[in-house]
Amino acid sequence: MSVIEHDFGAGKRRTEKRFRDLLNLDALHEQNVRANPLPYLERASERIYQLEKTIFEAALAARPAFGAEADDKGPSVTLSKAEYDRLLACRAIVDSALAEIQARPEEDKPR
Repeated sequence: MSVIEHDFGAGKRRTEKRFRDLLNLDALHEQNVRANPLPYLERASERIYQLEKTIFEAALAARPAFGAEADDKGPSVTLSKAEYDRLLACRAIVDSALAEIQARPEEDKPR
């Protein structure tokens, strides 16, 4: 005897729930997401754009200003080795994310 597998739409509901969770929506939006997903897709696209913009700004902030020379005569700041390592790790994460964004093909980027 064989068992016929059928999820009765559970996979689709899991996808909708994950989409709602990623957009921080409550369960009241479930029917709206299912009936008219376009506003929610636009919201997701805007959120992706804002995150990419923040990554780009963080990458720019981690580098000296364009055309500016290193200011060795300014006040010095003392950091612990652990704090410096954390800052370098953060910078590496931001640089990696920016490189990943820039490496994506143009048709994959949100509009």
